[in-house]
Amino acid sequence: MTDTQTQDEPHGGGLGTRLNWLRAAVLGANDGVVSTAGIVVGVAGATGERSTLLTAGLAGLLAGSMSMAAGEYVSVSTQRDSEKSALDTEKRELEETPEAELAELTGLLEEKGLSNDLAREAAEQLTRRDALRAHAEVELGIDPDELTNPWHAAGASFLAFTAGALLPLLAIVLPPTSARLPVTVVSVLAALALTGWWSARLGAAPAGPAVLRNMAGGAVAMAVTYGAGVLLGAAGV
Repeated sequence: MTDTQTQDEPHGGGLGTRLNWLRAAVLGANDGVVSTAGIVVGVAGATGERSTLLTAGLAGLLAGSMSMAAGEYVSVSTQRDSEKSALDTEKRELEETPEAELAELTGLLEEKGLSNDLAREAAEQLTRRDALRAHAEVELGIDPDELTNPWHAAGASFLAFTAGALLPLLAIVLPPTSARLPVTVVSVLAALALTGWWSARLGAAPAGPAVLRNMAGGAVAMAVTYGAGVLLGAAGV
């Protein structure tokens, strides 16, 4: 394996944190782009009034960003509570049954490929250094010093959604009437291609499928909402 290949591979506990941030950012940006594009394209199918498009787009941006932030906060708060509860349980077990916990840690290290003697020695050393951290990382997969932060996740989702939503909003209100729809469609598809590539790149996954999924989903959303807007506009609703 070359040095370049080795450097490109994700290593260590930072991968989980990075993927959590990536999930919040990509979901927020994608939702901002697609949902706001769906709103403004749908409204554009019914009316060409710039003020109406701006009002609808801003309402969608504010509602979506707040919804994303609140949902992410609740979700990550639940995860953090679960992590804290697991750590509290582990701390209590270490105080009440230290020998059983040492044997458990030894068994977990054996499952990772160490011999019994080496696993026992490693478990004893880790326990002497920091028993709770050892069990948290090996048994629970948790870093006690880096529990998930709901405020960080909520803020990331809010900013990502807002940034994503601004693109279709500006694309639909800034160009002249005849160019609004094509400019918006092209801008949205380009943005979704970029976020798809970005998510795949940071997640060490193939870029092609992620890009195609993002673009296809956005195209379908815009087509459906535009069709609905045209029908409602023709019906005089």
